[in-house]
Amino acid sequence: VTGEDAGMLRSVLLGAAAGAAGTTALNIASYLDMLARGRPPSTTPERTAKVMAERAGIEVPGDDDVRSNRFTALGAMSGIAAGVGMGAVYGLAHGLGWRPSAWGGAGAATVGALVGTNGPMTVLGVTDPRTWTAVDWVSDIVPHLAYGAVAAATYAAGAPRRF
Repeated sequence: VTGEDAGMLRSVLLGAAAGAAGTTALNIASYLDMLARGRPPSTTPERTAKVMAERAGIEVPGDDDVRSNRFTALGAMSGIAAGVGMGAVYGLAHGLGWRPSAWGGAGAATVGALVGTNGPMTVLGVTDPRTWTAVDWVSDIVPHLAYGAVAAATYAAGAPRRF
């Protein structure tokens, strides 16, 4: 791979790495909230995985406990995949010439992560943001803000400088 293709591949891979860093920041923010308020973890990722498997006609093996554990793992892995994937899209957009400001990049990554995760959950009927309380919204937005800020900053730190 040479030339433009190599530059595009570099942008996408850097974006994926930035998405992984952002996902780590999102998880830390979520765990800090759980620690501070003593709240349980969200079950929406595992419930989403269960609905998706049911709709796809995929039987997840095991007794109730084993299946529950597998859905918890699938939910967590889908969150990681969404974060890395959103970062890859961010890198692709950059590779295609999009050059946001630091704030614009962080905002775009935040909105992309919010829509990319909450959108499917809403469409599948797992959650309904219209029924969320103010505390629910803050608990969701703050970790996604951490994702956006860290993903954009990580990408910017690794992106080649153009003068």
